[in-house]
Amino acid sequence: MSDIIRRDPRAEWIARNRLHPLHAAMQPAQHSWMGPNGIIRKNLHGIGFIGPNGIKRIDRSGAQQGGAVKRSAAVEVQLPLHQVPAPAFYISVVPDMVGGRLSSHDRDLLGLAHQLAGSDGAVLAVVFGEHKENAFATAGVDRLLVLEGEEFSGYAPEQRIQGLRAVDNQFNPRHWLLPDSRSGGGELGRRFAAALGERPATRVWQVKDQECIGRAGAGLQDLARPVARLILASAECAEPVSETRHEALPVELSTPVARSLSRIEDLGAVAVDPAAIPMAEAEFIFSGGNGVKDWELFHRTAAALGATEGASRVAVDDGFMARDRQVGASGTWVTARVYVAVGISGAIQHLQGIGACDKVVAINLDPGCDMIKRADLSVIGESAEILQALIAAVEAYRNEAKRDAA
Repeated sequence: MSDIIRRDPRAEWIARNRLHPLHAAMQPAQHSWMGPNGIIRKNLHGIGFIGPNGIKRIDRSGAQQGGAVKRSAAVEVQLPLHQVPAPAFYISVVPDMVGGRLSSHDRDLLGLAHQLAGSDGAVLAVVFGEHKENAFATAGVDRLLVLEGEEFSGYAPEQRIQGLRAVDNQFNPRHWLLPDSRSGGGELGRRFAAALGERPATRVWQVKDQECIGRAGAGLQDLARPVARLILASAECAEPVSETRHEALPVELSTPVARSLSRIEDLGAVAVDPAAIPMAEAEFIFSGGNGVKDWELFHRTAAALGATEGASRVAVDDGFMARDRQVGASGTWVTARVYVAVGISGAIQHLQGIGACDKVVAINLDPGCDMIKRADLSVIGESAEILQALIAAVEAYRNEAKRDAA
C-alpha cells in the first residue's frame, strides 16, 4: 500500500484558486524569506515534520522539498458551516441516488436549490430507502428526510408519489426540484406534477431573473417561462455547492405515508450483457490503452467486473479494439459513473471524452501523466499485476458472498 499514490484533487484545486476562502490555509508553510536588507531569513522551528512517536524529524537529504504541499493537500478541508435555524421556506430536492449515492447531476440540482433558497430558505432532500451517501453536508443539504420501507424499494412510482405528497402537505416547499434524467427522476417528476395539478418546467438548464430556461425543439431552441413550482432540471443546471458545509439535520414526517394499491409489479433488474450496452449509455467502463500488453487478461478483468469495454485511439488504431469502442473527442463522449483507464496516458482528446464521468480510476506506470492528474483514484504499477490482483479480489468477494448466502 505504501507504493500507491493518493491525491485530493479538490484540495489541490483550492490551493491553485486564489479567490477561494480556504486558499491561504492550503498553502505550504513559508520557512524562508528575504528580509528588507536582502538577507535570506529562515524559520528553524518550522522545518521538519512530526514523526510517529511525536518527535520532530528533519530530513536534510532534500527529499522533503515540495512535500509540504502534498501533506497540506491531504489534510481534510474544514469548510465554513452554513446554518438555517428557522427556515422561512423550503426548497425540496428529490435526487436520483443511483447506487445509493449522489451523482454529479444530483449535486448540480442541490446547487440550483441553494440559488433559489438564498439566505432565508433551507434545502430539504428527500431520499427513498437505504443509501450509502455520507457527504450530504458538503453537497448542500440543510434538512434530510429519508423515507424508509420496503414499499419504496425497487420500481414503485405510485408509492413514492404518496410519500412526496405527504412531504408536500407537511413542509409545503416553495419549489420542488427533480433531475430530468433517465434514472427515474424524469418520470417521477412528471407523475408528481400530474398528482399536484402543476405544470412542470422540464429540461431546465438555467434559472435566471425569475425565469426558467429549458431546452425545446429537439434541443435546438430555448424556452423561457416564469419559475415554476416544480422544476425538472438537466445536468449542469448550476454549479454544485463547494465552498460551504451544511447541517443535513434529519427530519421526519409527522404522519405515516398512506399505502397505495399498486398497479405495477416490479420483477427486478434484467441482466444485460455489458458488451451490448452502447458506450454513451454505459455506467461502468473499463478502458484500455497503449500500456496494456496482455489484452486477454484485460478482457477477463472486464468480464469479472461486469464492465463495458472501451479503448483509447491508439489501442483502436493498433487493432486491439473495435472502432465503436473508442473513447474521446474523436470517438464517443461517455458519461459513466465509474471510468477505469488502464495504461492510458491521457491525450487531450481522450480527457475531453471523459469529462462528464463521475469517478475516474487510473492504472498507469507513469505518476506524472495527464490521466493520473485527472483521476480521482490512481494506482501506480504494472497493469498486468494489478489486473490479476483485481480478478482475485473480485472472485474472493463473490465466493464469500456465496458462503454467506448459503
